Amino acid sequence: MMQIDQSLNNALINSFYINHNVWLHKWLLKKLGSSFDAADLTQDTFISLLTKNRHEPIHEPRAYLTRIAHDLMVNHLRRRDLERAYNATLCDPYLIEYPSPEIRAIALESLIAIDKMLSALPPKVRSAYLLMQLDGLKHKEIAEQLNISVKTVGVYIAKAVLHCLSYELSIEA
Repeated sequence: MMQIDQSLNNALINSFYINHNVWLHKWLLKKLGSSFDAADLTQDTFISLLTKNRHEPIHEPRAYLTRIAHDLMVNHLRRRDLERAYNATLCDPYLIEYPSPEIRAIALESLIAIDKMLSALPPKVRSAYLLMQLDGLKHKEIAEQLNISVKTVGVYIAKAVLHCLSYELSIEA
């Protein structure tokens, strides 16, 4: 039975690819302005579709593909912006010593992993966590800034910490 489901899933994805690949590439090209990035993200979209275990039919294939591609594009742009900001920091003429290429690569990978981990959090949870960690705000100050209760801030912070710990553990496994 599992073999039949997988065969049907592969046939569906093959059909999606044939019918929507060119359209999706053009859509991404319009958004990104780079044929290479659009091609990469088009392929990543179909790979993502292949790895999903879907059992219900997809009634609006282009909308579904657009949602997957948009999420991938946002992650791609976030990583690119993060890399640009990091490289711009390295070009700071006031730095006395430049880190080695290996150290820079490790630091960039770490920044991307942290960004990915934090991006998986709901926006208010992420905001509360970052206000505490980066700005050093207390729960009451965070509550005022986010217009939520102090108790909710505590819940959000706990969720964020648990998420970060579980994310860290999943990387090590």
